Amino acid sequence: MGHSHNHHNHHDHHHSTNNIRVAFWLNFVFTIIEIVGGLYTNSVAILSDALHDLGDTLALGLAWFLDKFSKKKRDKRYTYGYGRFSLLSAFINGIILLTGSIFILIEAVPRLINPVQPHAEGMIWLSIGGILFNGLAVLRLKSGRTQNERVVTWHLMEDVLGWVAVLIGSILMFFFKVPVVDALLSVGFTLFILINVFKNFIATVRIFLQAKPENISEKEFVKKVEKLPDVLSVHDTHLWSMDGEEAVLTMHVVIEKDLSVSQIIDLKRSIRELGHQEEINHITVEVEYETEECELGNC
Repeated sequence: MGHSHNHHNHHDHHHSTNNIRVAFWLNFVFTIIEIVGGLYTNSVAILSDALHDLGDTLALGLAWFLDKFSKKKRDKRYTYGYGRFSLLSAFINGIILLTGSIFILIEAVPRLINPVQPHAEGMIWLSIGGILFNGLAVLRLKSGRTQNERVVTWHLMEDVLGWVAVLIGSILMFFFKVPVVDALLSVGFTLFILINVFKNFIATVRIFLQAKPENISEKEFVKKVEKLPDVLSVHDTHLWSMDGEEAVLTMHVVIEKDLSVSQIIDLKRSIRELGHQEEINHITVEVEYETEECELGNC
């Protein structure tokens, strides 16, 4: 049972590194096109997006490196393995995104007051390219399971939305001289992104602070364990997540004092099987007898 689950996880992880790598190269190539295009069309929206994309590319590079790094097996220094390095990347990316969004707002707001008419036709072509490039990257990452992939998907998703906005705006500006559209779209999308990135960022911080995973009910799990034959009670349970995927659980289980060794082994196996059903991969069970003194503060 454990083996098949690990294999599944390994495949997921390999898959996530590949996805992030593809997204990195798509973004990198397009950022260069964008900087040139922004200078050519004299559009601050495109130049600020290029800056934003440069941040994305750096973040994706970091995500790719740390995601590969996080596959390393456990060693003397990191006894749980390197899974949290992918989380660290999600954290840093969150900060880059939040900073980038605030910077774009600072750029866009003055342009609401003094709008500048950019080269609309050039913007139309650039935005079509942007939708295609970033759209491909989003499709690669959309099914991602790791927190790292989720944050990176947001990076790219916001770029696609941004480009859709630029496309609509540049078509409007091509036919009617309404340069303020450029800044309006920039502000609207940035605010939308800020809210979502902030939610993701908070989720990442929670995992770092070892909050209980949202998708597992500790209460329900304890109830299931307490229903097992020979279990008198359960206490001192700790449930947290390594990287938003791998759940870890430790618990003290109080048993009848006359259980045989083979019965205890069976009981532990049953608890582990219950854990696997809930996708808890690392379970540590401390067996205690009812006559045993429990450590102070842990009961």
